[in-house]
Amino acid sequence: MRSQHYLGRPEAGQSVAYTGTHGVISNAVADHIHAVIVWTTTTAHIAVGTAPAATTSDFPIPANVPIPLRISPGEKVSAIQVDTGGTLFVGELDL
Repeated sequence: MRSQHYLGRPEAGQSVAYTGTHGVISNAVADHIHAVIVWTTTTAHIAVGTAPAATTSDFPIPANVPIPLRISPGEKVSAIQVDTGGTLFVGELDL
C-alpha cells in the first residue's frame, strides 16, 4: 500500500488539553476541509467524529509526531492520555 502525504495549505488551528478525561476541540472543521494534521504532547489515544469522546480503546499516537488524517467536514478530534496528560493540536489543511 502506498503512503498518503497530505500537502495542503494550513488553515485554522485548535488545541485542547486532555488527561484521563478526554479533551475535544471546540469547533468542528470547516465545510471545505477533508484533511488535518494532529499531534499530541504526550502519547495519547485519538478519535474523530461529529461528537468524539476518545477512550483508551481508540487508536494510539506517539507524542510530538504530526499525523495526517482524513476527516469529514463538520467533524472534530478528541484525545485521552495513555500515561500523562497533555495537549492535542489540530491543524486544518486546505487541499
